[in-house]
Amino acid sequence: MGDIGQFLPMILIFVVAYFFMIRPQMKRQKDERKFAEELKRGDRIVTRSGLHGKVVDLNSKDSSVVIETMAGKLKFDRSAISAEMSKKLNTPVVEKK
Repeated sequence: MGDIGQFLPMILIFVVAYFFMIRPQMKRQKDERKFAEELKRGDRIVTRSGLHGKVVDLNSKDSSVVIETMAGKLKFDRSAISAEMSKKLNTPVVEKK
């Protein structure tokens, strides 16, 4: 019982770190991957660098996306698109009266 008592604080630290740091990060990565796979033409998106645009073309061969901005058309990798910012952009705004 004495040996387990010495390792119990270390085990508890690992469990806490897993549930508060590792698991949420894995969930976020899974959601980002799912979002990138579900992109379609006409979706309004925001890149991680903050560039706003609309999806014009999707290329599954090199996993790139062509987006149209006010400056023209730009080609980005799907991983450069921010799922969080794009979801916020596409949610309808509810006005309070």
